[in-house]
Amino acid sequence: MRLVFAGTPEPAVPSLQALLDGPHEVAAVLTRPDAPAGRGRAVRRSPVRELAEAAGVEVLTPRSLREPGIQARLREIAPDCCPVVAYGALVPPAVLSLPRLGWVNLHFSLLPAWRGAAPVQHALLAGDELTGATTFLLEEGLDTGPVLGVLTELVRAQDTAGDLLGRLATACAGLLVATLDGLAGGGLEAVPQPAEGVSLAPKITVDDARVDWAAPALRVERLVRACAPAPGAWSTLRGRRVKLGPVTVTDERLAPGALRDALVGTGTTAVRLGTVRPEGKAQMDAADWLRGLRPGPSDVLA
Repeated sequence: MRLVFAGTPEPAVPSLQALLDGPHEVAAVLTRPDAPAGRGRAVRRSPVRELAEAAGVEVLTPRSLREPGIQARLREIAPDCCPVVAYGALVPPAVLSLPRLGWVNLHFSLLPAWRGAAPVQHALLAGDELTGATTFLLEEGLDTGPVLGVLTELVRAQDTAGDLLGRLATACAGLLVATLDGLAGGGLEAVPQPAEGVSLAPKITVDDARVDWAAPALRVERLVRACAPAPGAWSTLRGRRVKLGPVTVTDERLAPGALRDALVGTGTTAVRLGTVRPEGKAQMDAADWLRGLRPGPSDVLA
């Protein structure tokens, strides 16, 4: 088949590489325009663009798929199918209808659970023990299209969102390839998603990542893992922000936000801080950070 691949961040790279290594022709790649990234906010190419250019594949970087120019170029390429992995932009109806076999999205959840931009983070927040990925046909609704394939993955106790997404991105590249093979052979039928079990996974903002120390310890622990590496769970001490690495739930008791050594009180039992990144500083061991600060009884994380 002739393909146009749509994807942008690092988790989309294993799927693009698998397609480049496979029997289908990747005629072009759609990715988001270059954008500021990292602490220095330097303008960078997307990881998908870097791989595509290294492979000599045409790269298309429209700001919107509603632009007449990009729609005309896609009609010229005439793809049979457009696989999508974390592209980061809506596909309008006029473009959905261009490939004869449609747009096949690889989504990192077991649909209809966790429809939306942050399925891995919300699976961790909810304490899911099993997750996975789904390939499905894009339609106008949010991740509502009929299912083509599924792969499951166990959630490990210490998984961060980065850990889990990395495993899914690698394991599920094969699912995407197998789905396209099935479509090419004509033997794969899409199955409608069930009406039951729908849940939504909106993007987690920086404000969402602020720790509420009155919440139960398990909720705090899950939030920190779900927000790693981005946007990063955080709190404040003495009016300055500090980002938090993974924490450990303990049996100790402290008032919410209160500090004792590297322990912090929550609405239930305390959690033990691991690493922290104080505002304007590098990541460090939480115990070393607190020894330097010497917090008093009135100092609390908030």
